[in-house]
Amino acid sequence: MGIEGSFWRAIAVYRIASLGYAVLLLASAGGFERPLVSWLVAGVMAAWTAIVTLVRPNPVLLTLDVLVTLACMLISPYVQGPGTPTPAGLMPLTATWVAGPVLAWAVYGGRRAGAVSAIVLSLADLWLRGLPGWPLSTPVNGAVLLILAGTVAGHVARLAKDAEERLQRAARREAATRERERLARGIHDSVLQVLALVQRRGLEIGGEAAELGRLAGEQEAALREMVRAGPPADDLDMDRDTRQGGGVGGEVVDVGARLRRLSTPLVTVATPATPLRLPAHQTGEVLAAVGAALDNVARHCGANARAWVFAEDDGARIIVTVRDEGPGFPAGRLAQAEAEGRLGIAQSVRGRIAGLGGTVSITSVPGRGTEVELAVPYGTTVTA
Repeated sequence: MGIEGSFWRAIAVYRIASLGYAVLLLASAGGFERPLVSWLVAGVMAAWTAIVTLVRPNPVLLTLDVLVTLACMLISPYVQGPGTPTPAGLMPLTATWVAGPVLAWAVYGGRRAGAVSAIVLSLADLWLRGLPGWPLSTPVNGAVLLILAGTVAGHVARLAKDAEERLQRAARREAATRERERLARGIHDSVLQVLALVQRRGLEIGGEAAELGRLAGEQEAALREMVRAGPPADDLDMDRDTRQGGGVGGEVVDVGARLRRLSTPLVTVATPATPLRLPAHQTGEVLAAVGAALDNVARHCGANARAWVFAEDDGARIIVTVRDEGPGFPAGRLAQAEAEGRLGIAQSVRGRIAGLGGTVSITSVPGRGTEVELAVPYGTTVTA
């Protein structure tokens, strides 16, 4: 269980030690006014300590842990009795054993869970101290210490688990990088050289071989980009609470890394060195819209037309721009195409981005190419 296992072992040691302390107090008091019941409660405490130590922690077990501890606490006035000659400030029968459930909830659920369980047990403790004839005094010190222990232990446990997760992600990233570098060396010495040779020879021969060479060149560029790219963007090293635009339960990926996979000899992709983070469902829609824009470039500008894809983050939006060097089109041509029933740009590009709450800006000058700008704000969701 990693570092969390160390916390559970420490709690187990604390439970056993505090149980021994409670038994010692019970023995020194001679079993109080009802020895038989006193030792029976001590036996229940010992049995429950063994159960929570051996059974894997879960919400049901930890809830029962609080209830069993409450029961042992609430029987203390009956066991000890108001007439027991004890000094002021005597602890209940459970003594420090009462903190076991608080520490367990803190490790399992964090500082909030630890604080809530501490408050429940503290309220029971304060109620006991307010009973008529009950010899205990200083009613708030123990409650304050119990709540502080639950909060601090939960916070420390959460920090430790987060640090362990980050370390594991870093180790996986390093292993993936080493493996990628090893594969890159092998691919460069074999597959990439063969594809480059096919491209060169195909262009020299011409005809159908030239088309084969062009396809080989595209595959070479795509494979080089795949080898050059870093570890999978889905495993970005960032805290869950600081994922920008992630939404509730949204998986965040790097749009830039996905866009770079579109790079070919005819398509140049430029993205920032830092990740462009968007939820996975938004990223899929953006990539589909960019793909549709590139398909339009090939359809209207020719199979050998060049295109450029640029991506940036302006602090509130992810902006992706697709440019080409084609013939362009006059103003009003898109509206005319939609009126004629040709809805490629309207549905595949504008419709997708509008569903993300974004905007599409298309600028074209006859003879000077076309520019399509897609802007998607953070924190939006796909709409029908």
